[in-house]
Amino acid sequence: MSRLRVLLVDDEPLALDRLVALFRQLPDVEVVGTAGDGKEAAEAIAALRPDLVMLDVQMPEKSGLAVAADLAMEERPEIVFVTAFEQFAPDAFEVDATDYLLKPVRFDRLRQAVERAKRRRALREAAATTATSSAGAYDEVIWVQVRNGSRRVPIDTIDWIEAARDYVMLHTSTRSHIHRATMSALQRTLDPAGLMRVHRSAFVRPSLVTGVQRHANGSTTLTLRDGANVPVGPNYLDAVIDRLKLTKV
Repeated sequence: MSRLRVLLVDDEPLALDRLVALFRQLPDVEVVGTAGDGKEAAEAIAALRPDLVMLDVQMPEKSGLAVAADLAMEERPEIVFVTAFEQFAPDAFEVDATDYLLKPVRFDRLRQAVERAKRRRALREAAATTATSSAGAYDEVIWVQVRNGSRRVPIDTIDWIEAARDYVMLHTSTRSHIHRATMSALQRTLDPAGLMRVHRSAFVRPSLVTGVQRHANGSTTLTLRDGANVPVGPNYLDAVIDRLKLTKV
């Protein structure tokens, strides 16, 4: 297994220094960055794509729980919460935390948490490999339920897809179709060479992107051939930039 890439997040410099010192004693890990608040944490996760994030719960700008809740489940790193307060544990495991450590962090508990993160990551990678090898070809059509039966929608006619609560909207050049499915389920069956996920709530066909707007608040929006404006999620921005061959700024 490759080295575990770790991001450390805490608004207390002394706590951050202690974590750095503890991680120096662990084999097969690499601290790739640190962050001092929730906003920096979200940006660092998107930019660095770590395997594991040691995440303080109570921080300025954005709490650690909010940071974890906003991450796309399909691409999120393992999360270990670090806090001085026991009462946040139920909320932490609601967002699928790998572990929950109390300050001051003991070395034996940190090592246990890191080993657990490694095991979870290995299991997830094995499951993804198995799913890919057994899946074979991607789906070519989606059958959409209509009043009198089903309608066949070829996937190569879909320009973009957006989430709509428990449904998705399949937008083609001539009409839109509502289909009961989750974005996660679609991602497993759609060929990413044709429809690329750009947000937890959207897929687009990159060949139909006619414009890219980078806004003052740091967000990015894609304009499609039909005039639709589709936001790019921060966790997907690097992949979108690479796919569209844009210059990073």
